[in-house]
Amino acid sequence: MNKLRGMFLFSRLAELGSFVAVAEEIDSTASMVSKEIQKLEQDIGARLLHRSTRKIQLTPVGEGYLERCRQILAQVNEADAYVQQSQNSMRGKLRINMPMVLGLTDLSLVIADYMRTYPDVELDIHLGDESVDLLEGGFDLGFRASSQLLDSGYVGKPLKAFDYHICAAPQYLKTHAPIKTVQDLTQHNCFEYSYFKGGKVWPVAQGINIKGNLKANNTLMIRDAVEAGLGLAFLPGFVAKPGLDSGRLQEVLKEQPKPKLTLYALYPNRKHLPPALSKFIEFIQNWFAKSG
Repeated sequence: MNKLRGMFLFSRLAELGSFVAVAEEIDSTASMVSKEIQKLEQDIGARLLHRSTRKIQLTPVGEGYLERCRQILAQVNEADAYVQQSQNSMRGKLRINMPMVLGLTDLSLVIADYMRTYPDVELDIHLGDESVDLLEGGFDLGFRASSQLLDSGYVGKPLKAFDYHICAAPQYLKTHAPIKTVQDLTQHNCFEYSYFKGGKVWPVAQGINIKGNLKANNTLMIRDAVEAGLGLAFLPGFVAKPGLDSGRLQEVLKEQPKPKLTLYALYPNRKHLPPALSKFIEFIQNWFAKSG
């Protein structure tokens, strides 16, 4: 059997959770994927999976084998990438995880320019604001936006800092009590972003507890509710800018101190990065340096 192929299919099965999903990814059938995994189990003499009609669960041996498979596959990819780089051909595949809204705004511009520059590199991009372990998810690179120093086992390259804005629609401000101090926010309908680490405490001045009738895990949805005149939100610049520029949003308490939101590129701390990954990191750093 082709053991490397078996390792690859096993690692993808552990990530995707179903034979059908793996089969769709490689344009094959679920029965064929299952047979390949069975051959791998026979070859190594151990059971890697508990199979049921509802889910797939790794055995203890399978969990340890998966970690080693990922290491081996990463080394194979690095070896292939070395050959490609030595032949002055930037090829390969990058799996990238990025926040939803940034992926639809600023990062989409970076990705488009990168694809024009390196058309032979295949990008597999996952958009989502939930916390994801990059190694467990099989990602080569992740983008994270945080107003605090990142505490992780990855290398973090800062790319750009964004301002925060407290925003409301003009019609809301006309029909509600004026907002002249931070304490005034407690009397208003303030929306909460589900993944905001501060929760209901907005980091304005010394911090202020807010309350409101909307909590959502997507800042674009929150922004739309604010533009509809339904309340206020604490929004990063890449979300608020279109509304502020058009007049659909107005900023309140502009002079109050607020933290910066910094965008980072995260990647595993490897001794030798695959050329496609190192070139991508270099590209995005230069792109943001030029864009200001």
